[in-house]
Amino acid sequence: MSRMTAHRRIALAATALSPLLLSLWTAAPALAHGAPTDPASRVFACSPEGDSTGSAACRAAVAANGASFAAWDNLRVANVAGRDRQVIPDGRLCSAGLPAYKGLDLARADWPSTRLSPGGTLTMTYASTIPHTGTFKLFLTKPGYDPAKPLQWSDLPTRPFAEVKDPKLTNGAYHLTAKLPSDRTGRQVLYTIWQNSSTPDTYYSCSDVVFPAAAKSTASASAPARASGSPSPTTEARKSAAAPSVSTSSPTRTAQSASPATDSTPVAASTTDPGSGPSAPLMAGGAAAVLVLTGGAALFMRLRRR
Repeated sequence: MSRMTAHRRIALAATALSPLLLSLWTAAPALAHGAPTDPASRVFACSPEGDSTGSAACRAAVAANGASFAAWDNLRVANVAGRDRQVIPDGRLCSAGLPAYKGLDLARADWPSTRLSPGGTLTMTYASTIPHTGTFKLFLTKPGYDPAKPLQWSDLPTRPFAEVKDPKLTNGAYHLTAKLPSDRTGRQVLYTIWQNSSTPDTYYSCSDVVFPAAAKSTASASAPARASGSPSPTTEARKSAAAPSVSTSSPTRTAQSASPATDSTPVAASTTDPGSGPSAPLMAGGAAAVLVLTGGAALFMRLRRR
């Protein structure tokens, strides 16, 4: 009798615990966790597994959060079903409105960031535990975005610049490739939405990125206007530098100045322009001829007198 009583007590205890165990099972987080690790999302960068926990922004986020971001891959909301802008409140996009991640919504301009090139190719690494089907939507804040203000839906375009459906999970991550917009400069936010189709969950993340400033034109805006068809001063200077030098001296002088310094060809030390007068050797030869003629005439006159 006592044995039957013991079995009955165990059965009653199991029956009483069954609803509790079932509720704990259904409350357990889904296995399809994930978040971008490159460009690093705020939640991953500031997590114990990230490399920016010592940054001022991450310290402030953890302090505002009241706890660390150990569950960096669990930033998800169930049953959104594409109604992101209706479910996720303005100013709380990075936390998806979840109190456990509220530190991610701090409006700061010093979040750990990744440098990108405008118009370049983005290759995102989105870590995930197990493969799941779903669609990734990538948004980039509009030109003129102010990081000193909380992120609003109005800061994002209506349509994503890239959308990837059911990518393959490789080595624990999805690798998404997309072409970036070409008109972004400075600090921006890459906002990623992963809407699962095999679970009711949608994941949200903010990755801080920085684009280089646009190159400034080197042309002077104050340059004077010139008549149509007339060469610019720069063009004239270029022509002058490219044209051979012209000298008022003889061609021999021009050749001398153009010849290499190592040229051993002897050059007259002094020359003049053609037609401007005899050269020094010619003058010396003329004087000698005059002396010969004068001496010959004197000798002829002397012989004649005899």
